[in-house]
Amino acid sequence: MQCYIEIIKKYAVFKGRESRRTFWYFVLFNFIFSLIIYFIDKIVHSDILSTIYSLAVFLPSLGASIRRLHDINKSGWWVLLSMIPLAFFLIVIPLAFVSKTAALGGLILISLLCLACSIWLIVLEATPGTPGENKYGEPV
Repeated sequence: MQCYIEIIKKYAVFKGRESRRTFWYFVLFNFIFSLIIYFIDKIVHSDILSTIYSLAVFLPSLGASIRRLHDINKSGWWVLLSMIPLAFFLIVIPLAFVSKTAALGGLILISLLCLACSIWLIVLEATPGTPGENKYGEPV
C-alpha cells in the first residue's frame, strides 16, 4: 500500500526513475481498487465511480510508467507504443463502410497489435533497472 501512495504523491512527476518493486505494487493495488470500484458500480448500476477513478489515476500511472522506463535507461516516449493500435483503428473505420470482411480483418490485426504492444511494454517494465546512475538520474 505504501508503494501505491508513494506513486499517487508523485501525481504528475515524469522525471527520474521508479523501482520495479514500487511500480508493480502500484499496478497490483491499482488493479485491486479498480475491481472493487467496478463491483460497486455494478451494484449501483452506474459507471461513474470507475470513470472518476480511471481519470484520477491516469497521470500517476503515466508518470510511473515513464519513470519505470527511465530506470531501464529507455525514453519515456516508449509509452506511446500503446498508441500504435489507435492509429490502425482510425484506418479500419473507413474499411467498415467498404467491406465488413476487411473491417473484421482490420479489427483482428488491431487486436493482435494491441496484444503485442502490451506484452512488449510489460517486458520493458519488468526488466531490471540499470545499476548505478544513468542519463535519468540515480536509482531509487
